[in-house]
Amino acid sequence: MTLCFIHTHQHLLLGMKKKGFGAGRWNGFGGKVHAGEPIKAAASRELEEECGIHALDLQKRGVIQFTFEGEPDMLEVHIFSGSRFNGEPRESDEMKPQWFLTEEIPFEHMWPDDRHWLPLLIAGKNFAGKFHFRREVATETMSDPIIHYHIEETERVT
Repeated sequence: MTLCFIHTHQHLLLGMKKKGFGAGRWNGFGGKVHAGEPIKAAASRELEEECGIHALDLQKRGVIQFTFEGEPDMLEVHIFSGSRFNGEPRESDEMKPQWFLTEEIPFEHMWPDDRHWLPLLIAGKNFAGKFHFRREVATETMSDPIIHYHIEETERVT
């Protein structure tokens, strides 16, 4: 999977997920990697499909592995950032983009893990991590669905 964030020193572009897994949450733009598709190309494609912009300077910033209580599968997400792009953000069937001041990021309406690593991305740092969630992570009623996590800055991202 891929996840892409466009930001400047003062602003962060997020998308309100309109349908499917994560609907009702603000998030970056991304999704599945097609068979044979390079991960960075997938991140760029998803950004264009979901909000209509073409990133000029995507950099891989992190890799996070997600597991869920009682589920055998692991989800690996490759996270990219960029600050230069062509086009104007536009709404798609899947996402409604909106700029936020970096000091006003709506963490309370995002995935709960974002507050642990998104500041590293905005600061231009590389990172790797693992998050293990309770099964009920998709509900808004749980106060802390993270069972345990580990996040660390890294020199490089593989």
